[in-house]
Amino acid sequence: MAPIINQWAVITIVLSGIALLFGVAFIRRGNREAHMRAMLAASALATLFLVLYLTRLAMGYEKQYVGPEQWRTAYFVLLISHIILAAANLPLALGALWNAWKGLRAAGNLANIGAPAARPYFARHRAWVRWTVPVWLYVAVTGWIIYLVLGRYGAVMTG
Repeated sequence: MAPIINQWAVITIVLSGIALLFGVAFIRRGNREAHMRAMLAASALATLFLVLYLTRLAMGYEKQYVGPEQWRTAYFVLLISHIILAAANLPLALGALWNAWKGLRAAGNLANIGAPAARPYFARHRAWVRWTVPVWLYVAVTGWIIYLVLGRYGAVMTG
């Protein structure tokens, strides 16, 4: 069962990364509604990934790197940076979502986000996402790389 959960975790985080890219493209084109929907989808999929990932770990399913020795250091640098930034990504994403939600509530609707009461929240939202999006993308891409490396050079740990 754990390998199936692992597969679904990978699928959800890939879809989350794709939704994130669409969300960025939508907001750059000024399509606020599509941006909001894409970012909510990205956030929901990332949350589902986290639940599946933690479930898989709770089931004792974990792989360790058993690949070529000359790649070991590069693999662990990638893995450690991935873990640190994944931990940082959660509060970053929550801060971005919180400010967007507060801004939307202050505006009343997406057509009114320029309202004086909403502006400070959307300014903070933009400030948060300047950090959140690159970190989220790095975590997603390095996660996919780690998955592929362990698919080829990983051994399931028993214990």
